[in-house]
Amino acid sequence: MRRATKVSSAAVGLAVLAVTGTAVAAANQSNDWPYAHHSAASYTLAAVGDIACEPDDDENAATPASLKCGSPTLGGMSAEFATAKQATDMHPDAVALLGDEQYQVGKLTDFEKSFEQAWGGLKMLERPAPGNHEYYPYTKKGDDEKGQNGAGYFGYFNGHDQAGTPNTQGQAGDDTADNQGWYSYDLGNWHIVSLNAECDSDAFTHDCSTTDNGLLGQETQWLSNDLAANNRPCTIAYWHQATFSATTASTATVPASAPGAGGAEGAATDAWWKLLYQHHATLILNGHEHAYARLRPMNPAGQSDPAHGIPEFIAGSGGEALDTLAGSPGDYDNPNVVTAQAGAFGVMKLTLKPHSYSWDYKPVLPGPGFDSTALKYSDSGSGTCK
Repeated sequence: MRRATKVSSAAVGLAVLAVTGTAVAAANQSNDWPYAHHSAASYTLAAVGDIACEPDDDENAATPASLKCGSPTLGGMSAEFATAKQATDMHPDAVALLGDEQYQVGKLTDFEKSFEQAWGGLKMLERPAPGNHEYYPYTKKGDDEKGQNGAGYFGYFNGHDQAGTPNTQGQAGDDTADNQGWYSYDLGNWHIVSLNAECDSDAFTHDCSTTDNGLLGQETQWLSNDLAANNRPCTIAYWHQATFSATTASTATVPASAPGAGGAEGAATDAWWKLLYQHHATLILNGHEHAYARLRPMNPAGQSDPAHGIPEFIAGSGGEALDTLAGSPGDYDNPNVVTAQAGAFGVMKLTLKPHSYSWDYKPVLPGPGFDSTALKYSDSGSGTCK
């Protein structure tokens, strides 16, 4: 006797999606995100960096416990799951990842065992930029791990062959001798640029000049050409190390209010600020500093410029750890810091309209040593494209 097979409406919906490539919600479902037809009225961009702790497994047995998931001084898996859920609940059209997605050195296996567990559900929407922890060795706090020069980062986001070699093209941009993952994309009237500032790495031959024929020089020339070719009225650029600092964690040798905060990489990105200012960019987003901060519109010299300046947002509160702010509300070391917090983890939400934008930042989980009062912080507002 032939056995009848019961097929659920959900299965039918998935079958239609698989065959046609078109999102069709089953009759009794309302899961229209992220597959629904999008209104051109606005787009949602979630933005955050500095996210996933290093897994506490046999492969990382030599790493001190204080630097791995489970350490009481880190956000741990709870924090990265909390920020991933917050980003998911925003129903974003894209997710700008601001570097240091995976600690301590961004091995592919670490991405798979930590970052993927929390943030993997958003992978198809993620538009990453790399950070120092994806490129550099880590030899601090009793640790001694070899730098990956982006291998784990590109292997995770771009995919890899059976031997683990990253694909040379994909979601994180090109991974070649001439391009280390800088790219741009568009959301409606918005042109968005993801850049790689990790110039003090073997992959960049430790060359942080923006004017020679090295990789950073080529990237800077690409940025100049990309901005010149752009005809959209609104522009966002993001990379990892903030050029202007808000915390005591900066490795800069200059005051936090001056160009070059963030070490060699921050100094190199002064050239990017000049190009973005010249082309009337709307916003600059960074991570690296484990905090949230909004800086007033500035010119490339770090001077307040309400009429023509670019606001800088730092959103390095993705879950790995938190830093200490330089100063306190009303008396920050950097006079251009309008508001900041480093007591909780959270994701920034940007709503991008045809000629304007709004931002909304609310932390979602207190950091180590903080209680629920840290969740009372919020920052929101709006602005227009130049």
